Amino acid sequence: MEEECKCLPGFRFHPTEEELLSFYLKSMVLGKNMRGDVIGFLNIYNYHPNELPRLAKTGEREWYFMVPRDRKHGGGGRPNRTTAHGFWKATGSDRQIVSSSGAKRVIGLKKTLVFYEGRAPRGTKTNWIMNEYRLPDKPNKEDTDIVVCKIYMKATSLKVLEQRAAMDHSSFPLSPPPTLHFDLQQFPNTDRPSSSSSSSSSLVLPNSLPDLQLPKMNTTDWMQDSFWLNLSPWLDNFTPFIPMC
Repeated sequence: MEEECKCLPGFRFHPTEEELLSFYLKSMVLGKNMRGDVIGFLNIYNYHPNELPRLAKTGEREWYFMVPRDRKHGGGGRPNRTTAHGFWKATGSDRQIVSSSGAKRVIGLKKTLVFYEGRAPRGTKTNWIMNEYRLPDKPNKEDTDIVVCKIYMKATSLKVLEQRAAMDHSSFPLSPPPTLHFDLQQFPNTDRPSSSSSSSSSLVLPNSLPDLQLPKMNTTDWMQDSFWLNLSPWLDNFTPFIPMC
């Protein structure tokens, strides 16, 4: 069934919290044989989170495992969540998971943890998140102490990406535009800046510009152009307008 699930086109394993607790975890604790073996049994605390995706039976962005709860002091005390590379730290108190049926009974508890690299209590926070689901605590301890864990990597928020981009931009400031310098020796008719002016010379236009020289042409010369000669049949009765200059 495991291989069958992986080969089915479009197959995605995305169970709800109620399905994880009421079907998968409860079936594992009671020793029932499940039709589809899609959640493997693994002590995830023997591995770095980067290694867990390849050890899961299925999953693309989130991976599920049946995990034994290793106590620090034998049969009681807090669970031991340290690894060879770091530790999993809880982010808050447990949250109750209630049934979707009308009874609204508590079917399990959820704890959210973050993986830190290094030794407790100090460590470097990572983006690896774990949601640990367990059945409600019972007076008798006959049930096997097993939890189901969902492992995934927290997506980087847009705000964090914008902050990183701003930091990268401030590390490489834009250079000011280059200053243009002109050699005033090339402009003999321009006013020279005084000695008290800035060392950066600027271009100064001459006081006067020479008159624009245009070729002189008789007002009737344009009639001798070949273009107008070709139009002579239509120009017999045409009187050109000659502006008075």
